[in-house]
Amino acid sequence: MRGVALTQLDRENISRGIAEGLSGPQIAARLGRDRSVVYREINRCGGRNEYRAVEAQERAAVQARRPKPHKLAVCARLHDAVAEGLAKKWSPEQVANRLKIDHPDDPEMRVSHETIYQTLYLQARGELRTELKITLRSGRARRRPSGSLSPAPQAIPGMINISERPPEAADRAVPGHLEGDLIIGKGGKSQIATLVDRNTRFTLLVRIPYDRTAERVAIQLGQKIKTLPADIVRSLTWDQGREMAAHAKFTLATSVPVYFAD
Repeated sequence: MRGVALTQLDRENISRGIAEGLSGPQIAARLGRDRSVVYREINRCGGRNEYRAVEAQERAAVQARRPKPHKLAVCARLHDAVAEGLAKKWSPEQVANRLKIDHPDDPEMRVSHETIYQTLYLQARGELRTELKITLRSGRARRRPSGSLSPAPQAIPGMINISERPPEAADRAVPGHLEGDLIIGKGGKSQIATLVDRNTRFTLLVRIPYDRTAERVAIQLGQKIKTLPADIVRSLTWDQGREMAAHAKFTLATSVPVYFAD
């Protein structure tokens, strides 16, 4: 359960535990969660005397829908420290770990390596308003070049063209319609898939271990999608790279249709 957001059932169990007079660690043990997760949940919802499961779930739903600014875009000190580390050719993981060492008592100077990768990805798309000029070890925020690894359209069986995508996805009217892409590491030895909501810009990163075969990509993306509420994801749009050749298996596992860009 670690790393997965609290569910409505979790919050109901927290409320019951409070009513029974259980301590935070006892409630956490019942949920199979770290005690810090339970403490934060209770404190952000008014404390033990004010906590109500329904209200807490509604609050979480609102927070999940609200686009949040990237931490590197709003904290200049953190921004400059990350830029300095990446200029030294450190990986995002090394930068994040170094910040913990250099600023042990400063929570503002904390950022996960995933946030750094997200920032680089959005910067490459021109969608992050910041002066951040940082690169990966390869010398740039590398995305798979257009056309590389991309076969002719007929190489992907059962491909549904983007023109058949629901109008609500095209005009970004509602959340749930994702855009997918693949970030390739230095030397092509590592890869991370990105899933970006067209409406909220909420971004998920999916590490694809070992290789980027279609079978592996379909499995890893499917597992990530299944961690989200079933009614949140409505569609996925991808380019015509052969890493999505097993899109039918992904759709079968998740009920999420895949559309391919021209």
